[in-house]
Amino acid sequence: MTGTPTPQVEHDKPLSLVLVGGSGDLAQKKILPALFSLFSQRLLPPQIRFYGFARTPMTDDEFRRKAMEHLTCRYVPGENCAQWMDRFLARCHYQAGQYDSADSFLDLFRRMKDFEKTADVNRLFYLAIPPSVFLDVARALADAGLVTCGPGRGWSRVVMEKPFGRDRASSDEMARDLAHVFSERQIYRIDHYLGKELVQNLLVLRFANIVFEPLWSREFIRGVDICWKEDIGIGSRGGYYDGIGVIRDVMQNHLLQILSLLAMERPAAVDARAVRDEKVKVLRAMPPLRQADLVLGQYTGVERNGRRQPGYLEEPGVAPDSVTPTCAAAVLRVENDRWRGVPFFMRAGKGLDGRLAEIRVRFRPVPANPFAQLMPVLPENDLIIRVQPDEAINLRIINKAPGLALRLEETALDLRYHAAFKDIIPDAYECLLLDAIRGDKSLFIRADELAAAWDIFTPVLHETEGRRVRPEPYPFGSAGPAATRELAAREGIECE
Repeated sequence: MTGTPTPQVEHDKPLSLVLVGGSGDLAQKKILPALFSLFSQRLLPPQIRFYGFARTPMTDDEFRRKAMEHLTCRYVPGENCAQWMDRFLARCHYQAGQYDSADSFLDLFRRMKDFEKTADVNRLFYLAIPPSVFLDVARALADAGLVTCGPGRGWSRVVMEKPFGRDRASSDEMARDLAHVFSERQIYRIDHYLGKELVQNLLVLRFANIVFEPLWSREFIRGVDICWKEDIGIGSRGGYYDGIGVIRDVMQNHLLQILSLLAMERPAAVDARAVRDEKVKVLRAMPPLRQADLVLGQYTGVERNGRRQPGYLEEPGVAPDSVTPTCAAAVLRVENDRWRGVPFFMRAGKGLDGRLAEIRVRFRPVPANPFAQLMPVLPENDLIIRVQPDEAINLRIINKAPGLALRLEETALDLRYHAAFKDIIPDAYECLLLDAIRGDKSLFIRADELAAAWDIFTPVLHETEGRRVRPEPYPFGSAGPAATRELAAREGIECE
């Protein structure tokens, strides 16, 4: 596998970064802090300006004060912190307007021209807004003349947050309509899990270490478990979450992206096209998920420490008869020579007994046990990759315990990132924003990749929603639906 040079930031051109939805939580708590981290490391062009755009009336000073509440000085601690914040906030501006109004974006355009001074300027539009208004914003940007396509006038790029539609048909429709404004080359579909350090490391772990590749197949791996869980409910997100559910929110994107990186073949090069070509091949080798291979759950309320923890149906914005799942488990298959017969067990949920994102590769048992008298059943080797919290890679092996007698013990080869590496681990949004500015699309989702992902989940989503399948209730803070463990046991996977 050959590497390719990383695209570089253009430091000689002005860059206008427009944060559409700039008054919202995503922009304020994730995007602006990530931009400040990049700015304080001198990774952004010197001639950069940041523009918040949203419907909420706000002055520049109010926008700056709101933004400052969430900025942290991880890279510039001490006395320099305040100076860097002042420099960053001085470049932040705000324009109120309507998302579907070309006139509102023309008002923004006039403010931007005060700083751009030239037609040869780069512009990045980050859509931190609900997908329902993506197309309104795109059309208004085009009508206001903010999107450039011609040579010699700098580039225009748009970063879009998930979900990209509700199913294959709506995703295709969105892609067709968006293509009237932005070409595929200009579109950056973001999945912030692809920016997480341990997810990025999957390719390196697999293809830079010869010890893994000969074992990476159905001959030596009996199952893969991809787990994502949170110990919180949906809180104030009921209006968004109800009707979306855990499959669209987490499984069809975050976890399926992890699966494709785990299962893909070796790319010819580490570049956007080669890596995404191999991911698409894996996704297309996966048949649609069947109802028989799916468990749905929904958390219920509990009393805890004298306080009521509401169930999903009690959350604000949730319909009282909602059948939206807050937890799901699925067995997915990859029907190719490498993986045929290996179950990929995927589970995700809210209101569970902890916070964790983890990959567990379960190897097959030793075919013959010469230590049967000491340990009748040898525990299987597991490779555990913890994405969050406390990033780590752990390989469980059987070892001789120290001493004069021969005694076997299960132990772990444990790489903990915070102990092993002194460098600060970047936030996922820092990585992805910098890649978008550089023009590196390796960690962004291509249109055919998105279509293949929807093909896996669309049929079962239509079936369960058409029949209004009621999710199995599980108490908030528990391990989730009992049927999840039954599904795992059917595939020979232990739910840990």
